[in-house]
Amino acid sequence: MKERLIKIYHGFGLPRLIISVFLLALIIVAAGTELSVPGLLSDALVRIGQNGIYVLAMVPSIQAGAGLNFGLPVGVIAGMVGVLVAMENSLLGFGGFVVALLVAIPLGIIAGYLYSLLLNRVAGQEMMVGTYVGFSVVAGMCIFWLMAPFKNPALIWPVGGQGLRVTLTLADTFGGTLNEFLKFEIFGLTVPTGLLLFYALLAFLLWLFLRSKPGVAMEVVGRNPRFAVASGLNINAYRSVGIVLSTVLASIGYVVYAQSFGFAQLYNGPLMTAFPAVAAVLIGGASTREAKVLNAIIGVVLFQTLLTVAMPVTNQLIEGNISEIARVIVSNGMILYALTRVTGGEQA
Repeated sequence: MKERLIKIYHGFGLPRLIISVFLLALIIVAAGTELSVPGLLSDALVRIGQNGIYVLAMVPSIQAGAGLNFGLPVGVIAGMVGVLVAMENSLLGFGGFVVALLVAIPLGIIAGYLYSLLLNRVAGQEMMVGTYVGFSVVAGMCIFWLMAPFKNPALIWPVGGQGLRVTLTLADTFGGTLNEFLKFEIFGLTVPTGLLLFYALLAFLLWLFLRSKPGVAMEVVGRNPRFAVASGLNINAYRSVGIVLSTVLASIGYVVYAQSFGFAQLYNGPLMTAFPAVAAVLIGGASTREAKVLNAIIGVVLFQTLLTVAMPVTNQLIEGNISEIARVIVSNGMILYALTRVTGGEQA
C-alpha cells in the first residue's frame, strides 16, 4: 500500500500536489464565507471547457518536437474568421456553430501549414519565433478587421459603416449553444454537459491519433530525430503534421471559447492567448519535449479552477474590490511558475 501511494505521488508530482492542496484550502475558506462553493465550481467547469482545447493544442506541437506553441494566435485568428462568417449570415444555434467550425478548420489547416514551413526553417528556436509570429499576426489582422468586407450592422461600426467593432456579442446567434445543451444542475452545481462532452470528444480523438501509426511516428521524430532519419521518417513532414494539428485545435478552440464566453473580441483580443495555455500544460506535468493528453486535462483543471476560486476568496478576505489585481497576480504568478517547469514539473 505504501509503495503504491509513493508511486502515485511520484506520478502526480510535487508541484501539482502543492497546487491541489492550495486549491482545496481556498475552497474550504470559500465555504466559510458568503461565497457559494457550487457556484464557483460551476464557473470553473465552464472555464475548463472553454479553455481546455487551447491546452490540448499544445500536445501535438510538443510531441512533434516543435516545443510549446507560442504561435497559438495563428490558429485563433482562423477560428475568429469562422465565427465572423457565421455571425455575418446571422446563423443561429448549432447551425452557426457548425458553419463556424467548417470555415475555421480549413483556414487552420492552411495557416498551420504555412506556419510549419517557417518553424521547420528555424528548428531549435520554435518557441521564440512562434511568439513573434503570434504577435505579428495579431497586429497584422488589426488592419484587416478595419477593412474586412462584412456588412452585417451588428458587426461593423455604426459611424462610417466599415470596419469591425472591437467586441461583438454572440447572444443573438450561437452564443451558449454547447453550454446549454443537456445542461443540468445537481446540489447547486450547474454542469455544462454539451461543452464538456465536446472537449472530451476532442481529447479522445487526439488520444487516438497519438496512438496511431502517424502519431507514433510523429512522437519518434520529436524525441529522437537521428533515429527517425535512420528509420526513414521525413522529419519536416511529421513536424508539420504536429504544428498543423496544433493550429487546427486552436481554431476549434476559439469557436468553442467564443460561444461559451458569449463575445468575440477582435484586434488585440487574442494577443496573449498562448500564455495561459502554456502555463496550464506545464502545470499539468508536460515538458518542452514530452506531453500527454492527461497532462493537458490535469493542467487546465488546476489552472482554471484556481483562477476561478482565488479571486472571489481574495475579495472576501481583503476589504475592497481588488478582483482585477488578484486576477493579474494569480494568473501571471501561475504562468511564471509554470514557465520554470521546463523539465515537466518534477521539481518543487
